[in-house]
Amino acid sequence: MRRVVIAGAAGRDFHDYHQHYRDDPDARVVAFTRAAGQNLGEADADLDAFPGELTATGDPIPIVPEADLERVVGEANVDEVAFAYSDVSHEHVMHVASRALAAGADFHVVGPDDVSLPCEIPVFAADAVRTGCGKSALAKAAADHLQEEGFDVAVVREPMPYGDLAERRVDRYDSRADLEGLTLEEREEYRPHVDAGHTVFAGVDYAAVRDAVEAEFDVAVWDGGNNELPFLDPDAHVVLADALRPTATDTFHPGETNLRLADAVLVTKENSASDDAVADVVDRVRGVNSAVPIYHADSVVTVGDTVDGEPAADALENARVLAVEDGPTLTHGDADYGAATVAADRYDADRIDPRPHAVGSLADVLDEYPRLDCVLPAMGYSERQRADLADTIEHADPDVVLAGTPVALDEVLDVDVPVVDVDTELDIHDTAVETLVERYLGPSLSKQA
Repeated sequence: MRRVVIAGAAGRDFHDYHQHYRDDPDARVVAFTRAAGQNLGEADADLDAFPGELTATGDPIPIVPEADLERVVGEANVDEVAFAYSDVSHEHVMHVASRALAAGADFHVVGPDDVSLPCEIPVFAADAVRTGCGKSALAKAAADHLQEEGFDVAVVREPMPYGDLAERRVDRYDSRADLEGLTLEEREEYRPHVDAGHTVFAGVDYAAVRDAVEAEFDVAVWDGGNNELPFLDPDAHVVLADALRPTATDTFHPGETNLRLADAVLVTKENSASDDAVADVVDRVRGVNSAVPIYHADSVVTVGDTVDGEPAADALENARVLAVEDGPTLTHGDADYGAATVAADRYDADRIDPRPHAVGSLADVLDEYPRLDCVLPAMGYSERQRADLADTIEHADPDVVLAGTPVALDEVLDVDVPVVDVDTELDIHDTAVETLVERYLGPSLSKQA
């Protein structure tokens, strides 16, 4: 029997366990590892074991820091380390591989053919080469179109299973009320969908998630977190690349795999990038998938018409604003800014440096990412971290908070400052979302009908 450690971050690692290892009589998973640098604040969820209710043996499986990988390999006589992280550089993957090999274990990456679940209903997958490319905007637009066409649509998200994993085997969200108590990261991803009337599914056991979706819905939209491979076998697979991060197009895992599997590639944020950067992205796409159709899009930032009853243009011009951006995109996504920064610059607002005002875990995050300039990541994996975020905003004392995260900060934080949501939509130059859906998903929809 092979003794296995799965290295992950409370996402694909659990999926790989359920679909590849759990029922394999020749394998036994003896531990999961996780890296502290991914999903900062996650330790507050006290996630130190995968519960016995979800394992093959009925016994819990320890979740240990990745720093202990060599110790676990030695003490547990581990034969194989399975890598199950997303949105990490190819170089990082091989560093973990080298550690595993040097400790005496084989190194393995489970492929999509082994864990991508077949589905009885059509699946449209919105994916990316990195986190923060705009895939959620594409997923929402695709779901909107399918819903307008009369289909019952379910959106399936990569797991963000904080808290009691046994209770979160299948998560379902139909309204904002269902989002109460979730982390900011979860709310960022789920709120735009539920506001649009889409039911969102996530969880820990995606065979059970799939079964629940198939029982009630006509079509599924995979809205992959980070640059994660689809957990459901897609009938249409559209992959986004970011013109502001051209070198990341083909240098991150499993983003390059997504690129190689794509039915179509959509280059985003071209309105903020140079022509040379866009050309670099196209060259890199062609280098790994020479025949894939490539489309081009702007990422259009919009701000509400008014701020506390005053026209936004007047309220924001020369105002002292705090730009709060999507947390994962700034941290492990390596982006320097987001929609809130674009909006602040549009109105000539004065962006406040949050560093002198940051407290607790938010100060730790900014110390961890010194490249961030006058932006504050919307970190909120725990009640304490949300309190630190609120205190940091209050201490900065801005005239306005520009929220480039779709989390609805004013609903989850108690701050005495006007909060203005900044939204981002895709404006595709050479086609339309409706055309993408019909072109790549249409044959599967016709078969179902």
